[in-house]
Amino acid sequence: MSMTEMAVDPAPPPTPAGMPRRLGAAWLSAPAMIFVALGLLAPLALMLRNSLNRYDPAELMISAVTAENYTKFFGDAFYQEVLWRTVGISALSTVICLAAGIPLAYFLARHVAPGTKRVLLLAILVPLLIGNAVRTSAWMLILNDRGVLAAFLGLFGWDGHLGLMYSSAGVTIGLVSVLLPFMVITLNSVFESIDQNLEDAGQSLGAGHLTVMRRIVLPLAMPGILAGSVLCFILSMNAYATPVLIGGPTFHMMAPTVYQQIAKVMNWPFGAALAFILMAVTLILTVGVSVLVQRRYRKWSE
Repeated sequence: MSMTEMAVDPAPPPTPAGMPRRLGAAWLSAPAMIFVALGLLAPLALMLRNSLNRYDPAELMISAVTAENYTKFFGDAFYQEVLWRTVGISALSTVICLAAGIPLAYFLARHVAPGTKRVLLLAILVPLLIGNAVRTSAWMLILNDRGVLAAFLGLFGWDGHLGLMYSSAGVTIGLVSVLLPFMVITLNSVFESIDQNLEDAGQSLGAGHLTVMRRIVLPLAMPGILAGSVLCFILSMNAYATPVLIGGPTFHMMAPTVYQQIAKVMNWPFGAALAFILMAVTLILTVGVSVLVQRRYRKWSE
């Protein structure tokens, strides 16, 4: 055998007869697909079936196929108000996280030394290691009328009523504190992937910093902005601990309402219907906004 023949890599082993390449890939992915089907799709199918059952105070759930639970939701103004309140607070929390996360993430990506950046990113990630209930309890101590914020403002002569506990403003503050680290981490990686030479080229052509951000950086970062916004919106739509602890018993959002119907009222069919309505609205709004943003992104790219 010559040296030339020895240097040539051996050909890959042939695919066994009767087994196409696609079929082999399907067999390899089958365990993961079965796991997803059993762990995700099967519970959703069971909950969908429960949402079509009928509730009875004595028997709790009677097997049936009826849409009365969905009719009850769309015919009751209280539950519709709870849904729109959830959507509004989630959208507001996402916008605030985006407005605060973009400058913070850009500053970390462009103006902080690598060693300092690692320390700051670790400080941003540390709150995520604490449970939501613990963090929300800390915010209760801060936002209370006799809490840390009121005591601080009292140093400057403030003796009024804050009114942040058991209100939409307090719930929004709590949600932003939970969601902001997700937005910052997502955007920081996106800004780091953008070539800084593009910004330098724009400034060398006479563009100001705001123009460079608006015409170069933000369009290139749009996929990451969309990903961070979708993540924050979905998490806030399904938030439970923050609305319950800061909002109190008279402040209603969808996730606590679902829990109340299933665990306290024991109305499993209606609770399952509420869960599916929440999931459907979240999916529709997320997909709709994503399509609109992607169309806008294509126009910027052109």
